[in-house]
Amino acid sequence: MRSDPPTERIAGRAAQPDEATARRRAGAIAGHRADEAQARLALGADDERTATTGLGALVRMGAVSAGDLERALATGGPGLRRRAAELAAAAVPGDAGLDAALVHALSDGDPLVAEAACFALGERAQGMETAQVSGVVGHLSSLSAQHREPHVREAAVAALGAIGHPGGLPAVLAALGDRPTIRRRAAVALAAFDDDDAEAGLRRCLTDRDWQVRSVAETLLDLPPT
Repeated sequence: MRSDPPTERIAGRAAQPDEATARRRAGAIAGHRADEAQARLALGADDERTATTGLGALVRMGAVSAGDLERALATGGPGLRRRAAELAAAAVPGDAGLDAALVHALSDGDPLVAEAACFALGERAQGMETAQVSGVVGHLSSLSAQHREPHVREAAVAALGAIGHPGGLPAVLAALGDRPTIRRRAAVALAAFDDDDAEAGLRRCLTDRDWQVRSVAETLLDLPPT
């Protein structure tokens, strides 16, 4: 029997998925088949894309836990950490370990992870103890003023608005001096604070250089557009 030409043998080998790809596919299929064991096998893979697929499969079948997200935040690659932070926003509230992992993620070297952690903490704060909320607000306030990436500062301001804790008001007011996108976010966030300083901040926004900042303030103050 004549063997296949070398080019056909090479093409045949290329058509075969490598181990990582095969494992990733198996993890994705597991989510549709409610195969938790296979999904967790994918989640434990060294390949980050496979691990992220495994996490998504667990979410699809409703089997992901706060512990899964906490471990992904602590040990995963940037993509897995980011996905875990995003999912944590809707996870069972009141899990102190997960909340602590998200606070730690605020200082993540990947800005997209820090941004996702801001959003998650803003969503989860209602389920926290009062002292813990104060701590989260402190971290977000620092981030809103100091982070090098504008989109992280903006996410921190948005989270402070979502929480509405009085301790976050000074940081939101300070953000009115940042770039336009952050000033807009800060103007929206001021609606969460029932405070004379918050109203005064909105009135300052009426003369902002950016028309969208002015528009937000006009809407929140129930004024006719200029």
